Amino acid sequence: QVQLVESGGGLVQAGGSLRLSCTASRSIFTFDTIGWYRQAPGKERELVARMADGGSTNYVDSVMGRFTISRDKNTMYLQMNSLKVEDTAVYYCNAVKVVNVEGARVDLWGQGTQVTVSS
Repeated sequence: QVQLVESGGGLVQAGGSLRLSCTASRSIFTFDTIGWYRQAPGKERELVARMADGGSTNYVDSVMGRFTISRDKNTMYLQMNSLKVEDTAVYYCNAVKVVNVEGARVDLWGQGTQVTVSS
């Protein structure tokens, strides 16, 4: 298993920005899909942003135009601008690699980082 290590969470005022980072240590994989999820207290985990190989992206409607997912060779990012109180949650990075035609996969998660947006 490859460890994903997250950083960049914290407390920010509404309207501000944060950038979350997720680094894959000792990874040998080229991932098929990367994404960011979040979970607020009392709510289900929600897919926020996703990028497939080739660069296509998808975002949940509530963050469209404010959040941007990106990656480089070893790290994935979530740039969060114009933050709202409703964005407060624990954010998790995720990376998926399909390893055979039967659909077996490697599914890695970060440890979570708290984002708190104050009004």
